Amino acid sequence: MLRSHFSAEQLIRVHDLRPHPEGGYFRETYRSAETLPGKCLPARYRGSRSYSTAIYYLLPSGSVSQLHRIASDELWHFYLGGPLTIAEFKANGSTDQVVLGQAVDQGQRLQHVVKAGTWFGAFPSQGSHYSFLGCTVAPGFDFLDFELATRTDLLIHYPDHREIITRLTAP
Repeated sequence: MLRSHFSAEQLIRVHDLRPHPEGGYFRETYRSAETLPGKCLPARYRGSRSYSTAIYYLLPSGSVSQLHRIASDELWHFYLGGPLTIAEFKANGSTDQVVLGQAVDQGQRLQHVVKAGTWFGAFPSQGSHYSFLGCTVAPGFDFLDFELATRTDLLIHYPDHREIITRLTAP
């Protein structure tokens, strides 16, 4: 685990992070000045989008990124703190878990792409004080493309994964 002299509270303050609707804290750090017209994008987009966006994202211990999906691919980058597990729910009913972290010799990854339209959520590993990451989205992120999962709907489609769905959704 990368030892950092920063606390979660310090990172929130220093980087001016704000609460994110899915959980944790974020701040947009980049939004391309140029946009793609809606007519050039797939039908899942409602209107034009920036070429790309990037955020800082922090999940303190005990918090989760609730299950959600967006219309674009999202590239996650590990920066500081303890490992983070990303849980993905595939269209075929299977799930996958990827661990982001510094211990690449133990199978952790520094980056991971979540494909557009995939239900996913995340949580810091047990014993982590926080996980501090970056997320890059292309075409750029817009809250019009953001959908939080409902526990009931996901349990219908993924009945064998009740424990992780319950952990990563609101009651």
